[in-house]
Amino acid sequence: MTLNDELLAQLGDSGLEQIAGMLGTDTATARNVVEAVSGTIVGGMARNVEHPDGADALRGALDDHVDADPFNGDVASLTRDGHSILGHVLGGQGTEQAAAGLSQFAGINSGTIMKLLPLIAPMIMSLLANRASNGKMDAGAVADDLNNERSAVPGGLEDLLGGLLGSIFGGAVPRQAGPYDPAGGTATDPGARRTPDGREAADQREVAPGTSNPDW
Repeated sequence: MTLNDELLAQLGDSGLEQIAGMLGTDTATARNVVEAVSGTIVGGMARNVEHPDGADALRGALDDHVDADPFNGDVASLTRDGHSILGHVLGGQGTEQAAAGLSQFAGINSGTIMKLLPLIAPMIMSLLANRASNGKMDAGAVADDLNNERSAVPGGLEDLLGGLLGSIFGGAVPRQAGPYDPAGGTATDPGARRTPDGREAADQREVAPGTSNPDW
């Protein structure tokens, strides 16, 4: 069972109905949007763990989500945690790019997608954390698992997710500072990605597409 399958199973019909209400769609469309959002987050994680240090950082962060229950959490707490996760996985600008691309795919306002992304991110993180804990997976096993997940995206989403992730990870990938960031760093790239308020994102480095990893 893929993370997307587990996510849909945990949400159930009632969860999809709530998301459909948020999106202003029927449940079938909501399901498609959830699959696309899930695929974007999982794909971003898979890109981040392509280097061993990124895999180690994510594996350490998963331990903090083993006992979490995002499927029964309040929206405010989920949103806070979700924004932190998205900051590590996609970066601030990358999250906005993802929302714009998913908005075009679904025909839904990007602002609404931006509200859904941080709700789904903690759910994916929790499912992956429990899988890693139950399977006693080390960082390398988590990286392999995410690579398998990336290859198992629902049919019809390959081009969408490939294009989205290619645009997000096609240049400097942010190493976002945050609660899991063990050490600071300096950004020397004058073209470094910037946060929405115009400041240079913390601790960046110039790399080839898909080979940089955020410190959790």
